[in-house]
Order: sequence, then C-alpha cells, then structure tokens
Amino acid sequence: MEPQPGVRRGDPVRISVDGRAVESFLGESVAAAMIADTDDLTMRTTSDGDPRGLFCGMGVCFECLVVVDGVPNTRACMTWVRDDMVVQTQVGPGPRDAAG
Repeated sequence: MEPQPGVRRGDPVRISVDGRAVESFLGESVAAAMIADTDDLTMRTTSDGDPRGLFCGMGVCFECLVVVDGVPNTRACMTWVRDDMVVQTQVGPGPRDAAG
C-alpha cells in the first residue's frame, strides 16, 4: 500500500520475523512491521496456549512481548526496527524454540 500524500517513511530495512524476511521502514515499531506483514496478529502465546498481540500500543500492557535478537520479553510496540533485526514470536516466558 502506498503512503498517503505528504507522508514520508523512513529508509527501508529488512528484519526477520520467525525466519521470514520482512520489509519494514526506519521509524516504525516491531509491532507495526509484524502487523503489516501478516493476517495473524499473534505476537506471543501464553504458557496455556492463549494468543496475545498488540493491545494498548504504548508499552503499558505487555501483551505484545516478543523475542528480539535473543532477548525475550521485549515490547514490540516500544521497539524500533533496525536492519537485520531478528524477531521471534514468544511462547510463555521465552522464545518459541524453547517451548517445545
């Protein structure tokens, strides 16, 4: 989708989300990049298997926790994308791979 007239995006960068290359733009949050990339809005899954995603969008609720560059419990809505960032959806208290 093309941005509206007068809206300028940052430089394009590539991040990895669960092993997929995702085009994003400097100045955007990890949450924005993840939402733009897929129809599945799940960013983490609780230990009980309940999906969670962006809720407040301002870093208050901790529903959008992801693993960024190996660091779990990173708020996707408060983390700016950067080139070559590696993002994983989080299961329970850690990365997806650790859950199973």
